[in-house]
Amino acid sequence: MKRIFERRVVAVAAVDTPDNAVRLAEALLAGGLEIIEITFRTAAAEQCIAKVRQTFPAMLVGAGTVLNPDQLRRARDAGAQFAVSPGLNEKVVQTATELNLPFMPGVMTPTEVERALALGCKLLKFFPAQVAGGVKMLKSLAGPYAHTGVKFIPLGGVDATNAADYLAMPIVAAIGGTWLADAKLIAEGNWTQITALTREALAIASKVTRPG
Repeated sequence: MKRIFERRVVAVAAVDTPDNAVRLAEALLAGGLEIIEITFRTAAAEQCIAKVRQTFPAMLVGAGTVLNPDQLRRARDAGAQFAVSPGLNEKVVQTATELNLPFMPGVMTPTEVERALALGCKLLKFFPAQVAGGVKMLKSLAGPYAHTGVKFIPLGGVDATNAADYLAMPIVAAIGGTWLADAKLIAEGNWTQITALTREALAIASKVTRPG
């Protein structure tokens, strides 16, 4: 997870073919980002993860939208180096521990944060970020929980217009960027735009004072 803390940006995408996954990875790398989360929202997720890992060994590849232990095992077998879910499922967390696979469950409320901490999870996905209250909600959560060492990766409504506001918060480890690899851009094969958006996101992250 050190690379996620250092780069502070994670590209998140649903990709329907291994070829598109490779082209997407190329576009992200051209923009300077070597971290991608490929979601289990398509039937090709496993093949996409495996193909990117095979083609770009230095790239950090994770699996997203992991909803059950079976998907988690399949993600690990495909080569995923970390996994993320939109919610908090104790069985998935337990399986991730058994597989020794870094895992970030999704949370939105104080109760879910406490459940995650009780399960040993300190890096959490805050989802859906903007709908759940965005920066104001995270500031509220920081009050009672920052001292525990918990960190968040907000995703859902996060884009270039508010990325800096999130990244300026000490409790935010990184941001998840679905806007970097929008499904429409992938469908159009607009890899140049994806590269440009990636550079923009990394530039924003580099200008924000790192949390202490």
